[in-house]
Amino acid sequence: MNQRNNRRLVLFPVPFQGHINPMLQLAQILHNRGFSITILHTDLNLSIHPRTPTSPFAPSAMASANRRCAAPFEERLREEVSSPDGRDAPVTCLIADALFRFTWDVAERAGVRRMVLRTGESRLEDPVPEFPPLQVKDLPGINTAEPELLDQLLHDMTEGIKDSSGVILNTFEDLEEISSRNFPIGPFHKCGPSSSGSLLAEDRSCISWLDEQAPNSVVYVSFGSIATVGESEFSEIALGLADSQQPFLWVVRPGSVGGSELLEKLPSCFLEALEERGKIVKWAPQQEVLAHRAVGAFWTHNGWNSTLESISEGVPMICMPCFSDQKVNARFVSDVWGVGVHLNNGLERRKIAEAIRKLLVEKEGEEVRERAAQFKEKANSCLRQGGSSFRSLDGLANHILSSESFVFGSNKSSA
Repeated sequence: MNQRNNRRLVLFPVPFQGHINPMLQLAQILHNRGFSITILHTDLNLSIHPRTPTSPFAPSAMASANRRCAAPFEERLREEVSSPDGRDAPVTCLIADALFRFTWDVAERAGVRRMVLRTGESRLEDPVPEFPPLQVKDLPGINTAEPELLDQLLHDMTEGIKDSSGVILNTFEDLEEISSRNFPIGPFHKCGPSSSGSLLAEDRSCISWLDEQAPNSVVYVSFGSIATVGESEFSEIALGLADSQQPFLWVVRPGSVGGSELLEKLPSCFLEALEERGKIVKWAPQQEVLAHRAVGAFWTHNGWNSTLESISEGVPMICMPCFSDQKVNARFVSDVWGVGVHLNNGLERRKIAEAIRKLLVEKEGEEVRERAAQFKEKANSCLRQGGSSFRSLDGLANHILSSESFVFGSNKSSA
């Protein structure tokens, strides 16, 4: 751990699981670099807010959070800046989630530099023609009855990023071309040990189950903390897993398809497969699962955290994106980086089984497996001394420490 530098950072995550995790990981990284850390959080956890299969993300909830959090957040930030409890480390910088647009105005009034953390794919503002693999259907999209609210939310996020003094990205240079005002210091979760930030209880029995499986034989199936599937899709997933003849670890999150009671409706062939070579859990310690020697493929919704964690462990992916940047992530996984296969045009048991067997056992998937192993090495290399993320972290620390000469508002002109 580096020597303390007498500077304090305030971090403020959006209350979704996929946003909380990277912010906590960033906090650990910066603490190891000598900064004192204060994390502010909301009372409401949007990850457990009621959702429907067709609307897993409610723009109104995020818009409400932006409206209702502004005043109490400003009050608390001012308390932190004035250090009423006698702490001698001054607040040097606020690092907020990019979805919290109001933090710009609050930070300006409080006289604190503001940076943002982007928890998703960083190329979403680039024009589609720059990326030939992308198709129109790959553009980020969320099925919602509130399209105007969603458009406003995305607009505000983009403007908030432009108004910040820098953007911190959970990625590394071998994956993406990064502009000069961004700091790619990922993969966050590989930078050092950190405690779990899971909002759901992790079933660790899956680790002992994995210990009993052959190396690179298991397909791990998890669609994250928000994505949902319908009953017919759920059945096709189950039948595809059964037909693959491969061991599987499947996360069926409470509420994702109505809960475990659906298992009783599944065909006997799946239940037999489950008894012989499958395991279902409500939630799993994903980073540990992906790093396990038995896991040879990851069937994922392609949220950015899951995508990066899979790349970092050299695990090929089966891509089933649901909304937002997941569609872009999936297309890059399959068509640009070549470390996975894309389940196009819906779910069908035969195609599912073919995709699993391709990645795990067939010669056709050897190149995919080899490329995945190469990206694992690149992810490890970038974090070593002299690597791209190591250097970028040095740049980030120096950027934050330069705030003594920072004139508030100058970041707007440099964006």
